[in-house]
Amino acid sequence: MVPATNRLIVVTGGGGGIGRATALLCARRGDTVAILDKNGETAKETADAARVAGAGGALGLACDVSDESQVAQAFALIDEQFGAPYGIFANAGIDVGGLIHEMPLERWQHILDTNLTGIFLTCKHGLRQMLAAQIAGSIVCTSSPASFVAFAAGGSGAYSATKGAISSLVRCMAIDYAKFGIRVNAVAPGATETGLMWNNVAADQIETMRVQLCREIPLGRLAGAEDPARVVAWLLSDETIYMTGSHVVCDGGILAKSSISV
Repeated sequence: MVPATNRLIVVTGGGGGIGRATALLCARRGDTVAILDKNGETAKETADAARVAGAGGALGLACDVSDESQVAQAFALIDEQFGAPYGIFANAGIDVGGLIHEMPLERWQHILDTNLTGIFLTCKHGLRQMLAAQIAGSIVCTSSPASFVAFAAGGSGAYSATKGAISSLVRCMAIDYAKFGIRVNAVAPGATETGLMWNNVAADQIETMRVQLCREIPLGRLAGAEDPARVVAWLLSDETIYMTGSHVVCDGGILAKSSISV
């Protein structure tokens, strides 16, 4: 297999946040981008912005990554219009908090279906196309520092379980598909200024928590969406041609810091 020269990048959860920022960075370097998001309108808005930014082509589609029929249909439409992908950013996810003993099974299942099964289905159908087209490309999955440590605020058991599983899946896929020249890596974004960041925080507590986080993050600020997006765009490029099975942490230094103050 040889690297593709006309790159198509598929981004899930591309309607906002890190997914949107990644799609636009890829567009600025001339890549063709296909944006999948549960919210079809935001996916289309990102595709429009990508065209303005210089994308070779852009497509925005509504897709719930937890539904295999929707994922399969989305990849079929992408293939019909642009061909097989060179790169995939499997990024769509949710963060719903709660203590395990209080969590309804339906909520637990919803988190797993979206975060973990969604990554599986995205990679499954993307890999099929890459293998059929003999494309040696790159897959990046969104993990989290929660894959390595528990969040101090607590209540993140289900979310953290999915991220730990994603990290394991990335390592396994890296080994399974290395012989085809397909690289699989993970990005682990820290606290990032996106809607998802504040999903479990009451509106009147957001500013207080933002100030507290900025005091605790060694670099002194939350990430902007483009900070981890730059890492993803790098992992999707040939500059990382010898990287696979790796995690790139982009958290402002949180994981490097002891949890105690002395």
